[in-house]
Amino acid sequence: MKLLILGGTRFLGRALVESALAQGDEVTLFNRGESNPGLFAELEQIRGDRDGGLAGLYGHVWDAVIDTCGYVPRLVGDSARLLADAVGLYTFISSISVYADPVRAHSDENAPLGTMIDERDEEVGGGNYGPLKVLCEQETTAAMHGRALLVRAGLLVGPYDRTDRFTYWPVRAARGGEILAPGAPTAPIQFIDVRDLAEWAVRATHVGLQGPYNVTGPEPGLTMQAFLEACQQEGGGDSSLTWVDEGFLLAREVAPWSELPLWIPAADAGFLQMDIGKALGAGLVTRPLEDTIRDTLEWASQRPADYHWQAGLPEAREMALLQEWHSTMG
Repeated sequence: MKLLILGGTRFLGRALVESALAQGDEVTLFNRGESNPGLFAELEQIRGDRDGGLAGLYGHVWDAVIDTCGYVPRLVGDSARLLADAVGLYTFISSISVYADPVRAHSDENAPLGTMIDERDEEVGGGNYGPLKVLCEQETTAAMHGRALLVRAGLLVGPYDRTDRFTYWPVRAARGGEILAPGAPTAPIQFIDVRDLAEWAVRATHVGLQGPYNVTGPEPGLTMQAFLEACQQEGGGDSSLTWVDEGFLLAREVAPWSELPLWIPAADAGFLQMDIGKALGAGLVTRPLEDTIRDTLEWASQRPADYHWQAGLPEAREMALLQEWHSTMG
């Protein structure tokens, strides 16, 4: 397959390129050449910008395109319309954030979608991320006359993840000591190794799947306790878990998802219990959790000692919260 990838040199894009090459595809990259410019130097690379700089794509033909970096509907629409006659399928990497709040547990692809207050607003931050992805899906599907695969990805984890929304926990367990474990031990969580999503997305593109698919995991379901215990086992540190009530954490303005990754209040827990039966039926396979933890630890160990973490509790704040929790509990 001749495959065009928009992006291709960062986290998800990197995994997609590696998966496509492993599956024998002829890959072309379109990006600005600013992130990891020496990566995949052996591949055809077209330089350009999504915002008014698509000219390099004219005159080419591919079997399919995978769009890894579409956030603004106007720009996604520009790309999809330009490529509508140049590709057979447009695979758009979307997000499970497309669903309207509150998300009911075990929601499938037919659940209500989020909406924008003002569809002219292109600010990706805040509460706009999911609704903007909805509009991006709509632009893609319309431009391609239905020839679009919408990959509604869950939290992507694994090596090269710059968000630290997963990496915090394996590294924290490896450091050892008393670990602040948030909320209920039985709380369900979901995420997917970026390499598993990439492999599925490439294969799904090969066979021409269309429409929306929730692509997250792992399967079977996972609890916060099982996840943290797996981090302890693979991390090798001498650590213990102290479970701290969510009410205590919220009262002290501990930020769910960012300061304590993978933790969200119980009222929003449906977001981490999505129905992935459709993707499983279409061949989605997730690797053992231990492999993801081990590979993430190995990658994280190569980062500079003074690396500035993007998520997770600083050590001093975690210690202070634990001390207060113990004093409160008597």
